[in-house]
Amino acid sequence: MSEKKGVVMSCEDVEVIARFERVTRDAAGVQRETLRRILDENAGVEYLRKLGLAGRTDPDSFRACVPIASHADLEPYIQRIADGDTFPVITAKPVTAISQSTGTTQGKRKYLLFNDELLKTVIRGFQTTCAFRNRAFPVEDGKKALQFMYSSRQDTTKGGLTATTLTTNLFRSEEFRTTTHDTRLQNSSPREVLFSPDFEEALYCHLLCGLHFADEVQLVSAAFAHSLVVVLQTLEHVWPELCADIRHGTPSTARVTTPAVRQAVSTLLAGPNPALADAMEADAPA
Repeated sequence: MSEKKGVVMSCEDVEVIARFERVTRDAAGVQRETLRRILDENAGVEYLRKLGLAGRTDPDSFRACVPIASHADLEPYIQRIADGDTFPVITAKPVTAISQSTGTTQGKRKYLLFNDELLKTVIRGFQTTCAFRNRAFPVEDGKKALQFMYSSRQDTTKGGLTATTLTTNLFRSEEFRTTTHDTRLQNSSPREVLFSPDFEEALYCHLLCGLHFADEVQLVSAAFAHSLVVVLQTLEHVWPELCADIRHGTPSTARVTTPAVRQAVSTLLAGPNPALADAMEADAPA
């Protein structure tokens, strides 16, 4: 066990951090071994065969054939998979979904492949992030974290694959539920809020649930610093409505319209809380 600020880190967190620090001491070697493993596992796919590797799977041969590659080089293959081609075009293992980029680089979203192997990698990254966060910002057992996490809407490709953001693919996986439980960090918002189809609705509910657990929240986090700026701006704008919702014990019908989200948040609020609403209104700036 490791201890900081009176909070004991789990053995799992200590092990995750130790493993991360161990492998990053030789990042180049790890990258080379990762490339070798990828080439070994996918030696027979169409993309690699067309490169002229002639069955070679060593990193040097690959780099000689492909000194640099861009998404544009892979896009035709990815599109075939999205359209329903089940032939091993890029990966030997089946593609289970499509991840979409944010579209900030070229103004349009790009398709990226997602499968069980990538899910394992993303989960390891999530576990590593959680471990370092728990070490730097420990939360006592039984306390909560107000985490501004969101999902994106899901589309379906011509070939029947789900297309959405990488984080949404992660959040909707059963493995993520287990991983989230293992981090020992209790979110102030129910899972239904995470899967709200509307960003503003989800943000409002995160704020409402966080205020409901005001005495228990010990950590506030978001994926991007700008997200917290949006949170604070929204908090100022909707403060009177949040106070009213706390007072009456039910989320605003104008702000929260998704039935599953309304039900989950109403259950969490568990009835009127005029004392908390009075305290919130007393703290409001003049």
